[in-house]
Amino acid sequence: MMFSRRRFLSIAAAASALSGSAQAETWQGHAFGAEVSITIRGEQAQTQQVLAEARKVLRDIEALFSLFDTNSVLSHLNRDGVLNAPDLDFLAVMRASDRAYHLTDGLFDPSVQRLWQVLAQGHNPAEYFGTIGWNRVQFDTQQVTLGVGQALTFNGIAQGYATDQVSEVLIAHGFSDVLVNIGEHRGIGGAWRLGVQDPEHGLLGTRTLHNGAIATSSPQATPMGHNGHIIQRNARPHWSTVSVEAPSATLADSLSTAMVLAPREQIHEIKQGSDVTRVTLVDFDGNLITL
Repeated sequence: MMFSRRRFLSIAAAASALSGSAQAETWQGHAFGAEVSITIRGEQAQTQQVLAEARKVLRDIEALFSLFDTNSVLSHLNRDGVLNAPDLDFLAVMRASDRAYHLTDGLFDPSVQRLWQVLAQGHNPAEYFGTIGWNRVQFDTQQVTLGVGQALTFNGIAQGYATDQVSEVLIAHGFSDVLVNIGEHRGIGGAWRLGVQDPEHGLLGTRTLHNGAIATSSPQATPMGHNGHIIQRNARPHWSTVSVEAPSATLADSLSTAMVLAPREQIHEIKQGSDVTRVTLVDFDGNLITL
């Protein structure tokens, strides 16, 4: 029940504590096609019990959105074109996707799955352009309905959502100094120092996380033709790597995916219209730009 890895892990999280911080203990596992971890600083009662609860939340979310598990909820939706009585987590990701779609003027669009499939197989994608369009997806608390020929992928947002949900479990149990890494990162407490890394140009800098999230997208982390794995019908990558910092990993994940395809002016507009606190851009020459 794993996703193929959507991106290069551009935020290289050593979960390194700033000097003078308490000793950290890290649990490591595997989900969404990559290694994941939860790092806790300081002594906590019932750590193992809470980690078991967090891992169950992670497994449940992965079971909803996996494209490799033919029994996942998303696989059933893509196969049948309709999903009755979607659960709360599925609806939450649908709503977050809808927000990202409108914030980015359609650059974030989960309906690219058919296009992604034919490109991965080396076929001509032109006949599948008509299947793209999040505006053709209908959903409410009773039902999700896809347009004719459509299929969805939430690989640009599900990891961020899982990061937030696991973080909320830890917060509810009183954990106050934690770094959750499920492809995207969310820090509780802090400070947490992370490395900004590009697949072509290596480590370019560091970022310090305090009670917030950071997500990164790098198109050529998973090469798929000239443009890498982040695709849209009429858009091409403007950046080698984009990192987005925001209060939630869900928002940071979706916007980092879309901003790879956006010119600098549009990225500034998206940042101004959202809760994003900082954007880090790496151009194809390896220059680092902070907005």
